[in-house]
Amino acid sequence: MSTEVKSAQRGRPVSNTSARQARLAARAARAAAGGSISRGRPANGESARQRKLAERAAKIAAGEVIKRGAPKKVTPDTTPAEVAA
Repeated sequence: MSTEVKSAQRGRPVSNTSARQARLAARAARAAAGGSISRGRPANGESARQRKLAERAAKIAAGEVIKRGAPKKVTPDTTPAEVAA
């Protein structure tokens, strides 16, 4: 039984002249320079969702308490006194 470690490269070889490698190198250079690295689909600042998120962030910044979920359901036909009796 041999415990020899093979050092051959596995997988598909990387072509350093490909367009993808050029993009990755440019992105790494931007990251090293402290630039922005945009990932995913950009958000539309004019959308209703972004407006809602901005309002929520403003409330949190103002110190308001944000409750999660829907408000409690209030039924008008029963009162706490009737339920306790």
